[in-house]
Amino acid sequence: MFESYETVIFSFIAILMLLAIRVPIGMALIAVSFWGIAIETSLQAAVGAVSRLPVELATNWSFSAVPMFLLMGFIASEAGLTSGLFRASRVLFRKVPGNLACASVVASALFAAASGSSVATASAMSRIAIPEMLSRGFAPSLATGSIAASGTLGSLIPPSILMILFGVYADVSIGSLFFAGILPGIISVLIYIGMIIIRCYLNPDLDGEKQVEIEPIKFKYLLKDILPLPFLIATVMGSIAFGIATPTEAGALGATGSILLAMSSGDFNLRILFKSIRYSALTFSSIFIIIIGGALLTKFVAISGFATELNSYFSDGSFSVFQLVIFSAAIFILLGMFIDSIGLLLLTMPILLPIANSINVDLIWLGVMLIKLLEIGLITPPVGLNIFVIQGSMEEKIKSSVIFRGVAWFIGMDILTLAILYLFPSISLWLPSLMN
Repeated sequence: MFESYETVIFSFIAILMLLAIRVPIGMALIAVSFWGIAIETSLQAAVGAVSRLPVELATNWSFSAVPMFLLMGFIASEAGLTSGLFRASRVLFRKVPGNLACASVVASALFAAASGSSVATASAMSRIAIPEMLSRGFAPSLATGSIAASGTLGSLIPPSILMILFGVYADVSIGSLFFAGILPGIISVLIYIGMIIIRCYLNPDLDGEKQVEIEPIKFKYLLKDILPLPFLIATVMGSIAFGIATPTEAGALGATGSILLAMSSGDFNLRILFKSIRYSALTFSSIFIIIIGGALLTKFVAISGFATELNSYFSDGSFSVFQLVIFSAAIFILLGMFIDSIGLLLLTMPILLPIANSINVDLIWLGVMLIKLLEIGLITPPVGLNIFVIQGSMEEKIKSSVIFRGVAWFIGMDILTLAILYLFPSISLWLPSLMN
């Protein structure tokens, strides 16, 4: 049906081939899209697009939220604001089977909400929680699997960098996307914890024969460990919900709040500030190159008329919402084995958005579903990114096959969560409707 759009089809094949030989995804998107625009129009038009788009994107106010939230997360991590999360969570869950694994899930969820990054969450929590779980006799597959899987919650629980990018490209409210991710994120946490408790109850060897009783700590110290980050996140989200701040301004508020909290704890200095700024700049620079490539690809697909053809083909009612979800799942889980989540999102948006618009899918709900699928891709073998982040962060090396065996249970729970979100869209849409 798309005989006149061979250029687009071959371009996507070319991008995948470049990724297979380890070309960075940003450069692959830029190079292929440049020549695609040149073939469809002219070389001068392609040069003009490449020279103009970076300036247009750099002046897009919505994108400026990304470095703000990155800075908030790096300051919170470098200043040690996250170190007490696991300590407090392990006390709260001390009387349940698999207590340290359950504590890891909760601590990772809170850390993810502060950092907005799955990779940062997995890296930080693997150094904090996994050594203690292993020392207490937890099965290595459960210890590493719980951190790898719960680290992916950084993509879903707001503020999320992926949600910002999806909101910009889909032209939907970033604030609404943030609030749409809250309940699905909580459900993911509860389902993870439920699975851990049931498994450890049925098989006590999973949570260690050498496990000793975890002593409770005084309530005021417990609050000191666990309250600062939730308070900061609630302040950031509240400023968006009540219309006090845009997502970018809320990100700046969060970065400022993390500095003040770090100063109040006595763990802040100029070295931490400069290190956090440097990490934020480097991280956003790499993300921005991918954003440029994604914008060029979107422009190329639009010029080719491929998006218009997709719209007209699927608007006749022959394609259902269920088919769109299955189609997206196949793409994201397959390509998620090899491509990082940001690159994969921007690579697929020019295809998925026209289909979604043609069948009148709520884009807020779709954003939550796609980001949940991207989470699964981060832990899917053979190249789940979070798996190798954990391996690189640990002094005691554990085989990737052991970690993949551990995350298989969590992938099953993610599929269950997806089914719940598909059957009950109001879970994702209720909070945005209240905000609106």
